[in-house]
Amino acid sequence: MTKPSWLAALTLFTLLSSGVCGYAQRVYTLEEIFKSADDANLTIKTYTTGMEEGRKEIEEARSNYLPDINTSLSLSYIGDGFTTRRNYSDYQKAPIPHLGTGLSLSVEQPVYTGGALSSSVKLAELKSVTRSLELENVTDNLHFQLTDFYLNLYKYHNLKKVIESNIISAKKILQEMSDRYDEGTVLRNDITRYELLVSNLELELIRITNTLEILNENLVTLSGLPANTIVTPDSTILNRSLPATGEDLWQNEASINSPAIKMAVNGVNISRMYERMTKAERLPKIGLQAKWTMDGPILVEIPPINRNLSYWYVGVGVTYNISSLYKTNKSLARCRIATQKAGEYLEDLREKVSLSVSADYIRYMESYEQLKTLQKSVELAERNYHTIATRYSEGMALITDMLDAADARLNTQQRLVNGRIEIIYNYYKLLFTSGQI
Repeated sequence: MTKPSWLAALTLFTLLSSGVCGYAQRVYTLEEIFKSADDANLTIKTYTTGMEEGRKEIEEARSNYLPDINTSLSLSYIGDGFTTRRNYSDYQKAPIPHLGTGLSLSVEQPVYTGGALSSSVKLAELKSVTRSLELENVTDNLHFQLTDFYLNLYKYHNLKKVIESNIISAKKILQEMSDRYDEGTVLRNDITRYELLVSNLELELIRITNTLEILNENLVTLSGLPANTIVTPDSTILNRSLPATGEDLWQNEASINSPAIKMAVNGVNISRMYERMTKAERLPKIGLQAKWTMDGPILVEIPPINRNLSYWYVGVGVTYNISSLYKTNKSLARCRIATQKAGEYLEDLREKVSLSVSADYIRYMESYEQLKTLQKSVELAERNYHTIATRYSEGMALITDMLDAADARLNTQQRLVNGRIEIIYNYYKLLFTSGQI
């Protein structure tokens, strides 16, 4: 090899080993995929920021317990005045000091607001809980979507192995047929039909490879992994001992952990809090007041006195909106209907979640029985295939029998792969429905 060729080879090796043009490929467990998504997914980041906004709203509501402090400072020019009789005759000019000043400081501390302040804080806390539950719901949906991509990736990896194995077997049979064709014991048409089978298998392999690429890209993007990552599913996932607990336990977990139910319960509490705040409008507001002021000149005297007048006071202020007695009736009625509606929605949602858990549990148990049947089917299909292959080699079976046996074996092998994945999928579907994923 010439020197330039050695340099080119060395450069290519360096680039590949440093990952500049390579891909990061390794085995990822489903839990690692979840963790990456929780840390890097943009949708989750948006809802996490929303939770921080909710905490600030609570702090803002609590600040209303602090006293209101106001101060003012004014500086003005006062023009001269004049006096007249009541019939506007006898005009006389009234000189007034032209520099006007004003300074005041007032403090008001709420003491009793009829529950308005405490309700506003509680409402902010409930809204913050809603944001937290929204994040939990979005996270659960994302985890389940990632589970679907991950298990499909695993399934198509296994299907790819099945197709490749069948291609190897088909090509072996095809070579045997070619040898027998040379001997004059096989028709050319038989070879053509088997070549078509191999061609179809190779086309299916291309489709599976493309599907794997699409699934990998979706999984990497949603989980926030580096762009060039190639995810290899954890093969031990099928060997996990999944619990086959009774439906009652799943139903109980769903009633406690379902984000949808928890959001509906929180919605009822929010409606009740709005109802309480509406009732608070009918109650008087009591607060401690203190004020100090200094103004000048003193204009209430004639002639005006060019001095500052200062005074202060402390006391208790009571305000009561009398119109609330007849204005809040409709608002209160509306709030009560909203609370009733929220309660009815909660009961309807509980029923729907219960039905979903029941259906998912039945499918979960069914997938175990389905797997037993599929395992038996694969065993029979393998036995049938080898029997037909032996008979065909001995000239005791037709090419159609061979094709049928190959199709039957491929079909049962694919269904077995799907059946094993189906158990894992149904288990995670139960976790998702019951709010535990």
